[in-house]
Amino acid sequence: MQGTLEFLKGIFINKNEDLTILGKLIKIALIFLLVKIGIKIFNTIIDKSMERKSRLKFGVDEKKANTLAAILKNLSKYVFYFIGLVPALELFGIKTTSILATAGIGGLAIGFGAQSLVKDVITGFFILFEDQFSVGDYVKVEGYEGIVEEMGLRVTKIRGFSGELYIIPNSNIQIVTNGTKGAMRSLVEVSISYEEDIDKAMKVLEKICKELKDTENSIVEGPTVLGVSKLGEYDIVLTIVAKTDAMEQWRIERILRKRIKEEFDNENIEIPYPKRVVIEKKV
Repeated sequence: MQGTLEFLKGIFINKNEDLTILGKLIKIALIFLLVKIGIKIFNTIIDKSMERKSRLKFGVDEKKANTLAAILKNLSKYVFYFIGLVPALELFGIKTTSILATAGIGGLAIGFGAQSLVKDVITGFFILFEDQFSVGDYVKVEGYEGIVEEMGLRVTKIRGFSGELYIIPNSNIQIVTNGTKGAMRSLVEVSISYEEDIDKAMKVLEKICKELKDTENSIVEGPTVLGVSKLGEYDIVLTIVAKTDAMEQWRIERILRKRIKEEFDNENIEIPYPKRVVIEKKV
């Protein structure tokens, strides 16, 4: 038994009572395991804190809380890994104190190359505290649009409606169009033929709008039949407009179009389409 213990000790500790390469690797693995556990515990504390604040009467907005939590988690990850890296380097004789001492000199040189990184971080904080957008918002940024999936210290991730993930450096974000701030507009244009009775068609549309208003809680204002908005080549265009909760405008538009088609069929109101008349001349 004693011999076995001596053998195992020899694997991890050499004759000078220093750790062997294997011993050092195992110690490093344990350090980073503790780092992982520390990150997980810290993330759990953040989630619990944000959950408690959201339950308070005067708690922070849920989207802001999610955004702040994501940034804190990213920041803590860098801090914990840095803390774990210092003792790991010292195991191999690398003096981290000398590295930190020369950081002032090296920082000047690195600073010129890291200007964009610093700009990304600073811009990210301004986006958060100015409440330009939050996680879960529908935005258009630099030609890309979708739902904000993640806000980090350096980049913002936007998930497009077709599934693409756009990763945009924060410093590149100059103009933001936020589609979730306040009520949004639903706009539906309906065509009828020139032979149809405009007043009859408008009464049918007003009936549909009233029924939809009574059944849809997401409608903030309207729907309202504005009347004739265009005289086309072969059709008369009637316009309906409404204001809805954010992200609900497209669903309301789809419901309106479906009900209009059904009611127009019931009332025999023709929705025109291009027609070609061929006249055959007999010789």
